[in-house]
Amino acid sequence: MTTIWAERALLPDGWAEAVGIEVGADGRIARVEAGAAPSGDRYDLVLPAMANLHSHAFQRAMAGLSEARGPEPRDTFWTWRQIMYRFLDHLTPADVEAIAALVQMEMLEAGFATNVEFHYLHHQPGGTRYDNVGELSERIAAAAARTGIGLTLLPVHYQFGGVDRRPLGPGQQRFGTTPDDFAVLLDGAEAALRHLPADAGIGVAPHSLRAVSPEALALCETLRPDRPLHMHLAEQIPEVEEVEAAYGRRPVEWLLDNHAPDRRWTLIHLTHMSEDETRRLAATGAVAGLCPITESSLGDGIFNGTIWRGAGGRLGFGSDSNIRISLIEELRTLEYSQRLRETARAVLAEPGRSTGRVLYEAGLDAGATAAGRDTGAIAAGRWADLCALSLNNPVLHGRKGDELLDSLVFAGGEGLVRDVWAAGRHVVRGGRHEQHERITADYLSCIAGLQERM
Repeated sequence: MTTIWAERALLPDGWAEAVGIEVGADGRIARVEAGAAPSGDRYDLVLPAMANLHSHAFQRAMAGLSEARGPEPRDTFWTWRQIMYRFLDHLTPADVEAIAALVQMEMLEAGFATNVEFHYLHHQPGGTRYDNVGELSERIAAAAARTGIGLTLLPVHYQFGGVDRRPLGPGQQRFGTTPDDFAVLLDGAEAALRHLPADAGIGVAPHSLRAVSPEALALCETLRPDRPLHMHLAEQIPEVEEVEAAYGRRPVEWLLDNHAPDRRWTLIHLTHMSEDETRRLAATGAVAGLCPITESSLGDGIFNGTIWRGAGGRLGFGSDSNIRISLIEELRTLEYSQRLRETARAVLAEPGRSTGRVLYEAGLDAGATAAGRDTGAIAAGRWADLCALSLNNPVLHGRKGDELLDSLVFAGGEGLVRDVWAAGRHVVRGGRHEQHERITADYLSCIAGLQERM
C-alpha cells in the first residue's frame, strides 16, 4: 500500500484539506480520507489526472515542418494533410515507437495520465502489409510499457479516399483496411496490449464519414460493443459539403438520423455544427473530443461551446497532432476561443464553479468515458491517476479553492506539474519522467535518421 497525503485535493464533492489517499498494489485507490493526519509522501496539491482523449503520436515529429506557404493560393487543412502524407512515408516501426514514447512522456509531464491513441498508421509505405498485422500497434504498446502511461489503443478503420468511395490516394495506403482486414487488425492490436498492465484497454475508431462506408460504420459498432467508439466528425467545411452532397444530410444530421450515438461515442472536433445539431448531439451523452491547439493550428474552426454546454453536452481534451502537448493550454485555448466568439469573459463558468474548474472537471469526466477507463476522480475503486503540484510558485502561491484551477489554466506555464501517477505507477517525479533523458535521446536519434532519409 502506498500512502499519499495532500495539503489540498480536489475530490468528487469539491475541495478538501489534509487528504490521505491510499493506493493498493493493483494500482487502484483503496481509501480516501479528508482531515487525515500527515503520513506517507506529502504534497501541496493533488488533482485527479486527466486522460488525453485524442492523439496521433507520429505527427509530433513533423511539428514545425508545415508553416511555410505552399504553391496554393491559400494554405488549409487539406494542404497540411499532403505534407503529412509525404512525411509519414519515411517512418519505420522503430521511428513510430520512439516518437510515441516521447509523446507519452510529454503527456505525463504535462499532467495527463492516459494516452487515448487514435492509431491509423498500420502498414508499410505504399500499403504493403507487415508480416505481423499488429506490428505498429505493438510499437505503441511498447512505448506505453516504457513510459508507464495508461493506454487506450484505438485502431482506425480507413476504407476510402472520400464519400464517393474512391480508392485511397498516395500517402493514404498506410492506413487502408477493408472491413474484414480491420477486424483482424483489431484482434492483433488487442493482443499487443496483453503485455501491459491491467488498466490498458482497446477501442474502435471508424475514421470519419468520408473514409468509411455506412455499412462499415455499422460493423464497427458491433466489434467491441462494450468499449469506446471514436470518430472524426464535422471538422472541415469541405468535409461537411461532401457528406451533404452524397447523403443529403450534413454529417451530424446524418449520424443522428441513422445511428444512436450515446455515452460510448466520442466525436472528434465537431467544429462545424448548426445550433440545432449542437443541441441534438449534446443530448445524446456523446463526448465532444476537442483539441483546441490543433484546431487552431489547422484552422479548423471554433466549437459551439456555449450552446453545447448549455444543452448539457460533455467535452474532453486531446492533443491530436501533438504540435504542442500542454494540458493547461488546451483548456485555456478553448475558453479563449469562446471569449473571442462571444466578446465576453468567463464564458464557460457556471454558478458555483469557476471557468477553470468547469473545464478541468469536464475533461476528467469525458476523458474517463472516452478512454473506457475507471478514472476521473480521487475516489475508492478508481485507478490511481493523480497529478501533484507545488504551491510554492508565483502562479499558485496563496490561491485557494477554484482560484487554484483558474490560476493554473489562465496563468500557468511549464514546470508546475511535479509528480504524476498512472494507475499507481509513479512515473513523473519532480517534474520529470523517470526515463526523460533516455527517451529524449532516442527521439533525437530518430529525427536524425529521418532527416537523412527525407
